[in-house]
Amino acid sequence: MKLIFATQNQHKADEIQKALPDSIQIMTLKDINCHDDIPETENTLEGNASLKSKYVVEHFNVNCFADDTGLEIEALNGEPGVLSARYAGASKDANDNMNLVLEKLKGSQNRRAQFRTVISLMLEGKEYQFEGIVKGTIREVKSGAEGFGYDPIFQPDGFDITFAEMSMEEKNKISHRGRAVQKLIDFLNKYES
Repeated sequence: MKLIFATQNQHKADEIQKALPDSIQIMTLKDINCHDDIPETENTLEGNASLKSKYVVEHFNVNCFADDTGLEIEALNGEPGVLSARYAGASKDANDNMNLVLEKLKGSQNRRAQFRTVISLMLEGKEYQFEGIVKGTIREVKSGAEGFGYDPIFQPDGFDITFAEMSMEEKNKISHRGRAVQKLIDFLNKYES
């Protein structure tokens, strides 16, 4: 089965492809010559994921899925949340975003946070949603060079290293996206049989 992943982010596509069986081939927006900047105007992760998957179906008539992910920090009332990618501005610069989080959390004892991913799958005209959550804490300094986004400051519960210090395989086993993708895989395997 070929599925379009509604993203231009090759990191995310590679991460998900590694978690999928060989029978499912992930293609990105680039593979279908979609260079549109799909709007993310909803105020929830569920809404944005749905908006993106439906956009691809309407314009390209292909089965696809889209995700939206947010870092939700307790002490910041759930920020950056749905604005995670552009928290520090429209440039979507990961370092600027992390620096803003670290600045806002300066002196805060509560560093509890969670990453949450929502996947919207559009398959044969029907929508299905899957959610994955991983809880952890925000480190006071960046650590590690793997991953992307907020990975260098997020330490998942049960570990003494950040996502950015893990291999992609290690991260996929426990990550929010990995958990949502596993639900997607389980669904697709049942759907295909």
